[in-house]
Amino acid sequence: MTIRKSLFGSAVAAIALSAAPAFADGHGISACLITKTDTNPFFVKMREGATAKAEELGITLNSYAGKVDGDHETQVQAIETCIANGAKGILLTASDTASIVPVVKQARDAGILVIALDTPLEPIDAADMTFATDNFLAGELIGKWAAATLGEEGVANARIATLDLAVSQPTVDVLRNQGFLQGFGIDLADPNVIGDEDDPRIVGSDVTAGNEEGGRRAMENLLAKDPSINVVHTINEPAAAGAYEALKAIGRENDVLIVSVDGGCPGVQNVADGVIGATSQQYPLLMASLGIEAIAAWAKDGTKPQASDGKDFFDTGVALVTDRPAEGVDSISVEEGMKLCWG
Repeated sequence: MTIRKSLFGSAVAAIALSAAPAFADGHGISACLITKTDTNPFFVKMREGATAKAEELGITLNSYAGKVDGDHETQVQAIETCIANGAKGILLTASDTASIVPVVKQARDAGILVIALDTPLEPIDAADMTFATDNFLAGELIGKWAAATLGEEGVANARIATLDLAVSQPTVDVLRNQGFLQGFGIDLADPNVIGDEDDPRIVGSDVTAGNEEGGRRAMENLLAKDPSINVVHTINEPAAAGAYEALKAIGRENDVLIVSVDGGCPGVQNVADGVIGATSQQYPLLMASLGIEAIAAWAKDGTKPQASDGKDFFDTGVALVTDRPAEGVDSISVEEGMKLCWG
C-alpha cells in the first residue's frame, strides 16, 4: 500500500541517519527549534521529538515559539537570537512562509543549516531542506474519502465550507485546501491560491488560526452565509472540534461531514466518536528527530539532507485514519491510528 511504503521509507531513512558515525558526538553543537506556537499538540510533540533526539546526541537545543499562530515577528526575533548565539542549525515551522525568507537567508549566510518542518517556505528552496508531510496528498486523501463516502448524488449536491488557517495563506494551508478540493473533484483555478475556484458547490472559506475557538467562529460565519453546508474541510483537528461545536449548537452535528488533517490522539478519538469522519495523520516526532540528526551531520562534515525521490522535500509520511473505509482510498483504522498518534 502506497501510504505504508511512505511511512516505511521514512523509518528506513531515520534508521540510516541514526546509524551514521557522524552522530556519535554532538557535544558543543547548539540548535534551535522555532514553532508557530507552544500550545498546539502538534508542536508540543514536535518539541518533544527534537528534545529527545538532541539529548541523545548531546546537542544543546533552544526552543522558541510564537505567542499565537501567525506571530511572525516573534519568529524573526528567534532566528536573530539563534544567529547571534552561533547555532549550527535551525528547525522552523514558519507562520508567514514568504516574509520569513529574508531572515532565513541571513541565517544561511552565517553558515547555519535551516530546515523547514511541516510547512514549506516560499520558495521551498529558501530553506536547505523541508521535512514534512506531503500536505497536498494529506488534503487529497480526505477529499477523495469524502467524495467516495457521499457517493455521486451527495457529491453533486455538496455545500462545501473550508476552514483554513490564516489570511496570509501559508503553504501548508494552501496545500491542504487545494488537495482536498482536487480530491473531492473540484477544478482548481490557481493551485497556489485559496478561494479563487468558481464551483457553485463551494460556499466559502474562513480562517481559524488553527485552534478550536477559531474553528467555531469560522463555522458560525459560514453557516450564517449558508445554513445548508454539509461538507467541511478543516486545516487541523482543533479547528474541526470547534466546527463541530458550532454545528451542534444548531442541531446539525449529525448531518455534516467533517474531514481534517493532523492525526493527534484527541483528533483520532474524535474520528472514533464520529465528530470527524476521517483525518490524514502526520508524524511530527519523526520530522523533528530527523531534523536534529541532519543538524548533527551538517555540524560534523557539512553533509546536507536529501529530498525524497521525485519530490523537493523529505516526505515523512501520511495515512488516512477512519473506521469507514471507502473503496479506492487507502486508509488505516482508528485502532491503528491510535497506535501512531501523538498529543
